[in-house]
Amino acid sequence: MRRKRQPKILRDIPVELKSITKIPITITPITTILDARDILLRYRIGRLVVEFNKKPVGIVTEKDIARSVSVFNKKPIEKILVQDIMSKDLVTVSPDATTYECAKQMKNHGISSVIIQDTLSKLIGVITKSDLVSTFLVQSTASLNISKIMTKKVITVSPDDSVFVVQSILFNNKISRVVVTKNKRPIGIITYRDFIPAKTFNFHKEFLDPIEKEEVSSGSNLNEFNVNQLSYLLTFSAKDIMTREPFVVNPNDDVYTAAILMVRHGISGIPVVSNKKLVGIVTKSDIVNVLASKGKLE
Repeated sequence: MRRKRQPKILRDIPVELKSITKIPITITPITTILDARDILLRYRIGRLVVEFNKKPVGIVTEKDIARSVSVFNKKPIEKILVQDIMSKDLVTVSPDATTYECAKQMKNHGISSVIIQDTLSKLIGVITKSDLVSTFLVQSTASLNISKIMTKKVITVSPDDSVFVVQSILFNNKISRVVVTKNKRPIGIITYRDFIPAKTFNFHKEFLDPIEKEEVSSGSNLNEFNVNQLSYLLTFSAKDIMTREPFVVNPNDDVYTAAILMVRHGISGIPVVSNKKLVGIVTKSDIVNVLASKGKLE
């Protein structure tokens, strides 16, 4: 029996890169992370391009800043510079690259943006996952169920887990968000952005004993005792910093629906529920992967 031909998911002609290229907000390598944090919050963006002599030399993200204020960082926050934490191995494309090529670079390198520069290495602009999700809305031609691309194994935390535990889960699992659940129902979501406001920047200064912090920081291994030792000192929990009542979608909803929610509300991941219970999560990365494969799902 001949297999039924699958409908084409994307249009053959991709969106022109120049139509979605943005001129990024740039900072210098000697900008403090406190100033970088303020810029991210002011403009509600997830990254800053680090520029020196009009050439991109690095990029700093919300994740980088969240790591820099970890309770295990021995350096005082006010003395940490962008050059200390920025990613220096930039992934770049030329101005004549396609959106498909940008998506493939993001997928292959596990990044959320690519730098566009000319033949003289001059900064032209930046393309982010958000930009590519917007192009998906333009190029989508057929229905695609969320169940086809979502991640089914979702890492979760409880509303009473400490901020330290949440941060450790994000770092150790190399994920960008974690769903807060109660009775298997999603009640909130936490991303790295939730760690950079002022209220979380100095919580470990106020509530951690310096001697105990030094003892844990100097330890070669993080064991259960270390975690408990720090956790009881932290007064903030997941419910204090999470985004409450997150948007949710159904496995049978169209990916187009999830993309619209992401673009319209500036979110990067949406819990997937069935009968109000968490069954997966769909992210911008999942949609970018569709573009990277030019709509040819495995």
